[in-house]
Amino acid sequence: MTRPEWVMYSDEEIEEFILKFTREGKSPSEIGIVLRDQYGIPNVKAVTGEKITAILKRNEQSQEYPEDIMNLIKRAVNIRDHLKENPKDLHTKRGLTIIESRIRRLGKYYVGEHVLPEGWRYDPQEAALLVK
Repeated sequence: MTRPEWVMYSDEEIEEFILKFTREGKSPSEIGIVLRDQYGIPNVKAVTGEKITAILKRNEQSQEYPEDIMNLIKRAVNIRDHLKENPKDLHTKRGLTIIESRIRRLGKYYVGEHVLPEGWRYDPQEAALLVK
């Protein structure tokens, strides 16, 4: 995708927006949505040549865990809390099994890509501490 001609912001201005929104606590996907909806920047990579996560990493503002695996971990922690109150909810138990298998699969991928440290394992007790 090439840079659209209607984008009036320079690469430096877009990078400043990204860093400002990160300081406000927004995730990379939320930043992309804000840039698209409020600033008319359809795709950060098409405009700047870099993804939002690459810009954050270059400016040492990246998150410890990738956003997708962190969202799954939050869901798993919420489901575990639900199951403490509702232990007979079999449909939710199955959902938890599926989500935790996704976490393990993604973790294996990110270890291979050197995003997560070697030997990283998903542990529900550590995940609860990480999320809270």
